[in-house]
Amino acid sequence: MATARNVYVPEGTFGVLDAGEIPVQTADWSNRLAVPMSQGALIVTGIHTGAIRTTATALTGPPAASRDDSWEEIAEVSVRVPTGLLRVESLEQGPADGLALLSPAGPGWYRLRVHARGRNVLPEKASAEPVEDYLLVTWPAPQSDAHIIRSSDRIDHALAHASDRPQPQPPPARGPEQEALRRQLLRG
Repeated sequence: MATARNVYVPEGTFGVLDAGEIPVQTADWSNRLAVPMSQGALIVTGIHTGAIRTTATALTGPPAASRDDSWEEIAEVSVRVPTGLLRVESLEQGPADGLALLSPAGPGWYRLRVHARGRNVLPEKASAEPVEDYLLVTWPAPQSDAHIIRSSDRIDHALAHASDRPQPQPPPARGPEQEALRRQLLRG
């Protein structure tokens, strides 16, 4: 059984990143939970800043359907992994210690299923103690469309207004000014 670890969240997101790359300019923000990019993905939290509890598991094939009703939201997306180093990462502190490598089969395409609960407990607030839980499950699979398995008002609203929202276009470099702009854009 995988162990839950606390992950620090700055600016309302954390990453499932391949070798730490964050190509945010390619992000598909349509469901506002699991945000795939040209490689890796971002996960949107309810809190703005603080700690969340995260568990990560890599499988060899698709998991069984979740029978756990405590998960309020479940979304599944395809994630491209060019280097084979897919890990859960704080966007400020880097890879989360103690969580599994999510691409044990090496480079290629994976499905990422994100289970979330607690995103409405302290929306846009700070919390030193975790009030949100995430279960991240991956397995090798060909690229396919995103799938919402269990929705919420938050996801439903994001999907209904996806075309209204301008897509962020941060600069490619990461100097201090660019990093500040990137963080601002990640807030959505």
